[in-house]
Amino acid sequence: MSHDHDDRPQLTAAQAAAVLNPPAGRNGGDLVVESLQGLGATTVFGLPGQHALGMFDALRRSSLRYVGLRVENNAGFAADAYGRITGEVAPLLLSTGPGALTSLAALQEAAAASAPVLAVSSQIPTAGLGGGRHGYLHELRDQQASVRDIVKSVHTVRSASQIPSALAAAWESALTAPHGPVWVEIPQDVLLAETTLPVVSAMDATPRELYPRPELTIAAAHLLSNAERPVIIAGGGVVRSDASGKLRALAEKIDAPVVTTFGGKGAFPWEHPLSLRSWLEDRHTTDFLEDADVLLVVGSGLGELSSNYHTFRPRGRVIQIEADAGKLESNHPALGIHSDAREALADLLEAVERREDPAAADRVRTVLEKVRVRIEAQDLTLEQQVLAAVREALPDAAPSFWDMTILAYWAWSAFDARRPNTMHSAQGAGGLGYGFPAAIGAAAADPTKPVLAVSGDGGAMYSIAELATARQYDLPLTWLIVDDGGYGILREYMTGAFGETTGTELARPDFVALAESFGVPAVRTSPESLAADLGKALAAPGPSVVVLPALLRMFEPTHL
Repeated sequence: MSHDHDDRPQLTAAQAAAVLNPPAGRNGGDLVVESLQGLGATTVFGLPGQHALGMFDALRRSSLRYVGLRVENNAGFAADAYGRITGEVAPLLLSTGPGALTSLAALQEAAAASAPVLAVSSQIPTAGLGGGRHGYLHELRDQQASVRDIVKSVHTVRSASQIPSALAAAWESALTAPHGPVWVEIPQDVLLAETTLPVVSAMDATPRELYPRPELTIAAAHLLSNAERPVIIAGGGVVRSDASGKLRALAEKIDAPVVTTFGGKGAFPWEHPLSLRSWLEDRHTTDFLEDADVLLVVGSGLGELSSNYHTFRPRGRVIQIEADAGKLESNHPALGIHSDAREALADLLEAVERREDPAAADRVRTVLEKVRVRIEAQDLTLEQQVLAAVREALPDAAPSFWDMTILAYWAWSAFDARRPNTMHSAQGAGGLGYGFPAAIGAAAADPTKPVLAVSGDGGAMYSIAELATARQYDLPLTWLIVDDGGYGILREYMTGAFGETTGTELARPDFVALAESFGVPAVRTSPESLAADLGKALAAPGPSVVVLPALLRMFEPTHL
């Protein structure tokens, strides 16, 4: 069998000489960083550790920018945000055992939110692998077993020559829809061993495209073209596939109202006449969605939060476009289309016939007015005032990252994200401590825009160490800490369920003094001065902290 090599790049004489005479003093760690560079990486996150030192030493000899955080879980959150903001793979360099395990909560969030994170973990020396107990520092019987249920794919390296191929396979996996975290692990001795292999050049790890099957597009287009009351639910897949323009064009072509999930914030213009906004935790919205005779769900699995805590019972036909095959029909019977959201919407847009429904915008206005009246009856002026102040202070293009805190729960439903891919939270896995380290990752991705992080005092304590990181790299981010003296949302849940709380009240530091001790300017604000103080902080270079002492309450749920 003959192979045609004519279309392959030809090496110059100088390049050929470099291949045949690689520089001395390289090791397995150099193959890691050369591979990452060859795949297109420019920035890596992580934390050094004993078994990973070969990788970290090699960083010195590379052009990769290293952003080092103080806790592995926070490094994982930073990589997650970098992946969300850029759509590119975010390498995360980790040590073994405790270092690797400490990243798992962040990797769970990356998996839930489909963020492309490439975790490269070291391992104990090859001689200690295989499940026997050799007593190495950080030794686990099977480190991969701890991550296999969380990441998309696991890639094992046992010799230096396997490093480039393993990283390329992991890279492709991370970027194939749905995006997600992947895991590569390399033993200490492989990272440290000298290598005479040629320097790794550019590598191709192009992800596979995920197109809809044409017969399913035709069936879906027929249903939508002939629907009387079509409605669209737009999830995070629309944002991740950069399909908000196609979503808007489709909605306008068939006059279909659109609600965005909390992960899909910004996928559809907030003030558009067809925008139902994001009031998914509201029975009026749920009723409206149930009344649709055809419901198009794009890039969402209709999980707990997107289904008003599984109280949503659609009565019409459901069409579900989803890149994660495991989410197709996982909650509701549907015409399931396994596809990237952008590709499926593009095909649907061509296939549907225009339908006009002058009453659609009126029905949307009616629902939003019912929601407004319901919220207004609950005496929640302070909460709405605080959220409005944040919106006023935050530039439209500036990304924001929200921890699991009461103000974030408000923002999921009531905050106008204004632009796609600007509002992110930890609502996928729901772990505490996401906001501030994620903002670090976003600021590293694009230091030309200010970045906002929002935390409660409880969640803030998970991330205090990263004030040192923000200062060290002089990143343009502002951290809003809403200090209510405890785990506010859990306080509300426990009071509602049991009439009293346990474990929710917290001693906490003087956050202003604490931030200033890191060399980070800080200010204590009030609801009345929040917009001005936040705007000033966001406009200033470098990191800053704004502390708002306030006891916020949640709006009443409708699913109970």
